[in-house]
Amino acid sequence: MVIEGAERFGLAQLHQFRGRVGRAHHQSYCFLFTSHAEQKNRLEALVNTTNGFELAEIDLTLRGPGDMFGTRQSGLPNLRIASLTDIALIAETRTHAKKLFEQDPTLQSWPTLKSLVEEYANKTHRE
Repeated sequence: MVIEGAERFGLAQLHQFRGRVGRAHHQSYCFLFTSHAEQKNRLEALVNTTNGFELAEIDLTLRGPGDMFGTRQSGLPNLRIASLTDIALIAETRTHAKKLFEQDPTLQSWPTLKSLVEEYANKTHRE
């Protein structure tokens, strides 16, 4: 298998492609090509592990999570104060947000927050 422009794919996707070759007892190869020198670390990770979950974690660290509700599949998100892997912080934040909405469902006491929530809802086309 030959994949040109390997930088356009996540490591998990490349791992899946790689798994599509090498059936039975025949030797197989998966060649990955990129014109971006900075992609070398990502592709080396693919060579060094066969665990798809580990590859996804490496990809998240190297490329960033991208947009949660958009189409951008890499890069830093608009959320810049926490890591998506900090489960304890995310759980605590969820608890506080839930309390706030229970006490003030329309966010009348929090006009700036209300404006940000409305902007986010409009941007993500939530119904």
